[in-house]
Amino acid sequence: MVIKHRLNNGVRIVEERFPHVHSVSIGIWILSGSRNETEKNKGISHLIEHMLFKGTEKHSAKDIAEAFDAIGSQTNAFTSKEYTCIYCRVIDHHSIYAFDLLADMFFNSTFDDVELEREKKVILEEIAMTEDTPDDIIFDYLHQVSFKDHPLASPILGTEQSLLSITREDILNYMNDFYTPDRIVISVAGNTNDQLIEHIKKTFSEMSVEKNVEDQLYQEFHSGKIEKRKETSQAHLSLAYQGLNVGHKSLFPLLVFNNVLGGSMSSRLFQVIREEKGLSYAIFSYHSAFRDNGLLTIYGATSPNQVDYLNEAISKILLELKDNGITDKELQNTIHQISGQLVLGLENPSSRMHRNGRNELLNQPHLSIDEVMKKIERVTHGEIKEIAAQILSTEPAMALILPKNV
Repeated sequence: MVIKHRLNNGVRIVEERFPHVHSVSIGIWILSGSRNETEKNKGISHLIEHMLFKGTEKHSAKDIAEAFDAIGSQTNAFTSKEYTCIYCRVIDHHSIYAFDLLADMFFNSTFDDVELEREKKVILEEIAMTEDTPDDIIFDYLHQVSFKDHPLASPILGTEQSLLSITREDILNYMNDFYTPDRIVISVAGNTNDQLIEHIKKTFSEMSVEKNVEDQLYQEFHSGKIEKRKETSQAHLSLAYQGLNVGHKSLFPLLVFNNVLGGSMSSRLFQVIREEKGLSYAIFSYHSAFRDNGLLTIYGATSPNQVDYLNEAISKILLELKDNGITDKELQNTIHQISGQLVLGLENPSSRMHRNGRNELLNQPHLSIDEVMKKIERVTHGEIKEIAAQILSTEPAMALILPKNV
């Protein structure tokens, strides 16, 4: 059961206890991602995530790394389009010590100018690595088409130009706007105890209440096409249809539809395009849900002379699903598959910490596994046909990467 605590300043704490394990997972979640950035400071959310590990008033970057390693902690962070998270997983009797390290990073990072310039170079290498990976960068291109001029279109890593222009003062101003109590969730799961929770409350209750920033919400979707030439031997194709926002009433039918389309080895895309036609080694689909929007994305890679055939094969599968829906066997198999993946994916405290933190940050209900499984089991053929008709009613956005010599 998820227990919720709300401090007077607006900070939220979500806790799920598992007395039978010997570890605790702790995450500090901030409702701040690339969608909150401007043209000038693209990439600042991700840069801050990196800089939180680069030294505090008491600890150097090396001290932080050694302190986590000394207790056998698994420590990391990530930035998405909507949020940032720094987290660790640690043996239960080190939980307060590990939390204090995370809190020190959160509250007391110095953002030293020398470290800042050094870390910019690291991220520039990360950007270059992404640019050199077609099956990674293509989704940035796809978002540029789908979301056009909205910040959701921006790459999480930012650009070389925007990254190099960001200063320490820019970082402090950005954090003053977005690292505020009303946008903070601390998620804890595992063999927790009252002492840890009270310690977290005391630490974060000292945050002062700042102004609330209203995020720019966005409902539009744009069809269109972007084509790039790169040093690659394959053609990479990605399509996007407007999906559903987080918490939408039709999200579970869409999850079933996506799984049948391209979410598993038994899916239509995999079986037809890879197994029957041999057109592609990598072929799949997935759905991304944001607070106000969503994308159903399809990806496949093939030889340059077969890219048109690949696109035609995908279109034929989509049309068949739109017109005729899915079979009884596909529905039952998918319900069992999603239920099984859900159970297996949430059998450790780290997964629970991530799930609970994200749900709380995005103001979503904390459904039990049984409640989620019941919602999946209630999905009907009619709901799937309805959502397929809705999503496939408009032209998709398309991103295509072709070899330079073709």
